[in-house]
Amino acid sequence: MLPRLTQACAPLTREVSVVNEFGESGTVSIPSERALTVYVDKRELVTLMTLGAHPELLVLGFLRNQRLVASVDEVESITVDWDVGAAAVKTRQGISDIEARTAKRVVTTGCGQGSVFGDLMAEVESIVLPPATLTQTELYGIVNAIRVQETTYKSSGSVHGCALFKGAQMLVFIEDVGRHNALDTIAGWMWMQDEEMTGADKVFYTTGRLTSEMVIKSAQMGVPIVVSRSGITHMGLEVAQRLGLCTIGRATNKRFLCYSGVERLKLQPLEAAPA
Repeated sequence: MLPRLTQACAPLTREVSVVNEFGESGTVSIPSERALTVYVDKRELVTLMTLGAHPELLVLGFLRNQRLVASVDEVESITVDWDVGAAAVKTRQGISDIEARTAKRVVTTGCGQGSVFGDLMAEVESIVLPPATLTQTELYGIVNAIRVQETTYKSSGSVHGCALFKGAQMLVFIEDVGRHNALDTIAGWMWMQDEEMTGADKVFYTTGRLTSEMVIKSAQMGVPIVVSRSGITHMGLEVAQRLGLCTIGRATNKRFLCYSGVERLKLQPLEAAPA
């Protein structure tokens, strides 16, 4: 049974006054950023800094990727109230040992300082990713789909975008002040589909760098291929290699670098030639 969610989308941008290098006054759009404090069964858990585009999905995905809930069925409802900046999560049977499971907190490299509860590497060795592949043509289709996507970044900058693809088909696109928030929101979106969506035949795209956190979360979602227009960290690469996860970075136009899992990428070098 899917949880009940409010639909508390907040305005994504706001107009502000600026002065340019010529001393001229004007107005520009900048991304909104707001604090959302998450309460689980009336217990304060964490405060997330977010645009507020899909706060309920963000909270659901956060709980999923923190391994605090194992199934969407465990959550009865998520209620977001921007008047008080809070998200109230009600579970069906509570979260066992929540105090112990959230006692250790790791501040990650995510924009806005993301947090991960527990050991970052916990359960990584038990993850088995499916034997999915991606063609070079599909990769170029993904990069082009992101290029033409209307985004808050294009109008105001200062945000990260993430998307989930099936081949070159974009299934969902999410922006937030941090790439980890955007990824968590996608995880929540996957859980809210009519039939629980698996990551087996999916590709995750991010505008941000591929850190260990991003690689681990992608693997937890069962997504075996990750694409970024940025690069990868050493720890992110080590984790990806251990998992057999394909990481592709510096993906712009027809250029890219495959850092790991090259066997999942079906290369078509002729596709890289200028048209």
